[in-house]
Amino acid sequence: MSEIGKSVRMERIFDRNTGNAIIIPMDHGVSAGPIKGLIDMPATVNKVAEGGANAVLGHMGLAKHGHRGYGRDVGLIIHLSGSTSLGPDPNHKVLVTTMEEAIKVGADAVSVHINVGAEDEAEMLKDLGFVAKKCDEWGMPLLAMMYPRGAKVPSEHDVEYVKHAARIGAELGADIVKTSYTGDPESFKEVIDGCPVPVVIAGGPQMDTEREILQMVSDALSVGCKGVAMGRNVFQADNPTRLVNLLSKVIHGEMTVDEALED
Repeated sequence: MSEIGKSVRMERIFDRNTGNAIIIPMDHGVSAGPIKGLIDMPATVNKVAEGGANAVLGHMGLAKHGHRGYGRDVGLIIHLSGSTSLGPDPNHKVLVTTMEEAIKVGADAVSVHINVGAEDEAEMLKDLGFVAKKCDEWGMPLLAMMYPRGAKVPSEHDVEYVKHAARIGAELGADIVKTSYTGDPESFKEVIDGCPVPVVIAGGPQMDTEREILQMVSDALSVGCKGVAMGRNVFQADNPTRLVNLLSKVIHGEMTVDEALED
């Protein structure tokens, strides 16, 4: 029965026709505070939903204060991990919410954050395994944010480390892996080929133009990526609704970058 639950919930995150997803993470309020784009969360959720986002991702505050009850419906992913920029190590993520609490607020999936290579990697991997087991028991999809970060990692975009991090997420029970884009489709294909669950790319640092964002997404899709989990580049855009609509044209409408921008 739990597999049925996962299947039903996954359809609220991934488009049934394309098998792809546009996820807008909004968990930055815990780590960075009320930053631009997240001061009024309900307004931002409405903007990205109108643009065609499949799901938004955030902490419990998103469910309680900013998710449903207005505008176009959109899937809800509750983030279970947390840390702040004011702590001694912002990369030290701990579980701040349980999977059961996420069920109570109507979540369609949950997510955890793992920094592979960090000093406290072992604790985060233990948390991932624990949450994955709970998700399997209750039919809840699990998205694992798998980032290679630590003293032994020269760059979190290096394909050797990205594909290792993505594979760890799948091996320890994630149903979806979010990770860094490696910079080109040829190297990112190694990440896709080595990960047996759907992979979505993070937005990364803020980019200068819509074309730059769309080209990265188009290149990733060309080698099997299943969409994006893009935060700041979307919710801090001048027009988040327009940008999500453009992403939808590429991710779900199978348009080229030029076609999406000219449509």
